Parts: sequence; structure tokens; C-alpha cells
Amino acid sequence: MSEFRITQISDTHLGRRFPGLIANFQAVSEHIDASRPDLVINTGDVSFDGPSSRDDVEFAKSLHAALPVDCRYIPGNHDIGDNPTALGPAPKPPVSEAQRQQFRDIIGEDHWSFEAAGWRFIGLNSLVMNSGLAFEAEQFDWLASEIAGVNGRPAALFIHKPLFLSLPEDPELPDTSIRYVPQPARAQLIDMFARVDLRLIASGHVHQRRDFTFRHIRHVWAPSVGFKINDSRQDRIAIKETGLVEYRFASDGFEVRHIRAPDQVDIDIDEVLAQMGGEDLA
Repeated sequence: MSEFRITQISDTHLGRRFPGLIANFQAVSEHIDASRPDLVINTGDVSFDGPSSRDDVEFAKSLHAALPVDCRYIPGNHDIGDNPTALGPAPKPPVSEAQRQQFRDIIGEDHWSFEAAGWRFIGLNSLVMNSGLAFEAEQFDWLASEIAGVNGRPAALFIHKPLFLSLPEDPELPDTSIRYVPQPARAQLIDMFARVDLRLIASGHVHQRRDFTFRHIRHVWAPSVGFKINDSRQDRIAIKETGLVEYRFASDGFEVRHIRAPDQVDIDIDEVLAQMGGEDLA
């Protein structure tokens, strides 16, 4: 295969009780039907509230199953719970093995690796990092084996949480630590991937569209398919809008295209919270 096209969607937050989020997903689905990539990757928060509602997870899976191309997934904090950080608030709810297994049973594998167009693609569950769950160490062992088999190919990493804001050594701050892969797992990941030609880290989680390069690695933050978060609730780092990201990989490099699907709209988080009766999101 000389070329491989991936469409990244993220933070779909699907549940039956949110018609606006469903409509945005349907708009993206129609775009995917028209563009027909080789693969769709959802980089987490597939469901609205997986830890509290198995139905959210089942409903989200049913909408993805109707897409005309294959999908791969990695979980977000709204799917399996969040990971603790050194300074941040206690996760609400904390990641658990039971929720991870529910995700795998209904949605699909929470970590994976495959080759296409001369590239190695790796998806990781970033929510178990720093959790102390047995699977945290198992996933790192699995990753070491996968990295050992890259054999000089360029690599692309897909995770829910961005690795960092600006620098690998960025400190964890109480009000923003839950946005990024926590330490010391972050440093461990960076050290492991230093052994391969890592060219892309694609993530979601922050609901902001961002694209920057640091030390020859391109960091792409996908916006949410579902909704944006206004500035009164979240500081502005980059572009706040709904959308998706398209990639075209070839043996000599890759291209990135930031787009919005026709009929996709910018739903604000306050509209979503109003449908929940004002209850805040974790």
C-alpha cells in the first residue's frame, strides 16, 4: 500500500439524551461516507459518561458501527475514568479495570499497533498511566515489544491526552494537570519513543484544535466532534471549534488537513450542561 488515509475524530461524547451531539456526529459520518478514508480513529471520550452509563457506551458503539469504514478506538476519561496526577484534584471518577474491560467488551481494543504505507501506527490507553492498575505495567511492556519491532519505520502515536502543553518538562499544575499525560509516565513514554523515528503524536481531550512541531515531532490536537468549551470555563490555548482531522501517509512523509464537516456546528458546553440540569462535567 503506497498511501494510507486516516480520519481522526475525538471527544464525540455520545449519549441518547444529547440530540445536538448526535447531529454533529451524523454530520461527520456523512463526510466520512463521502471521503471514504482507509480507517477512522476515535481518540477517546467516545461516550458521554461510560463509567455511569453502559447505555452511553453501547449507543456510541452503535453509531460508529454504522460508519462505512473500519474504526479503531482509544478510551478517554469519559469512557473509563481519569488518571491521578501529582498535584491535580482527585479524578472523578478514577480509572478502573472494570470500566476498561467494559470499553473493550463494547467498543474494542484500548491499545493496538499495525503497519500501513511503510509506517507503524500505535494507539495507547493514556488513562491507565500513573493509575497503579496492573494493566499500566502490562501496556508499557507491550509497548516496549512493539517499539523493538519498528525496524526503522516512521511511527505515529495516537493517545487521548496530549503529551504536554509546550515542553516535555512542563510542570504539573493543579488546575491543568488533568489535561496532559501525567508524570512520571510522560517521561517514560518520551524515553521509549526516543528509540524510534516518531513523527506524529495525535491526541484529543482538550477540545481545542492545535498543531505544532517540537523536535521534529508534529503534535496534533483534534477538536471535539461534539462541542466546544467557552473561555469562561477553560483558558484558550488554540482554536475552539468542532471538527476533525484528516491524514494522508506515504513512505516519504505525511500530510495533515484540519477540517469541519458540512453542517457541523459549534455547540457550547453550556448548552450541554443545560440538558443535564446544570450538573458539571468531570
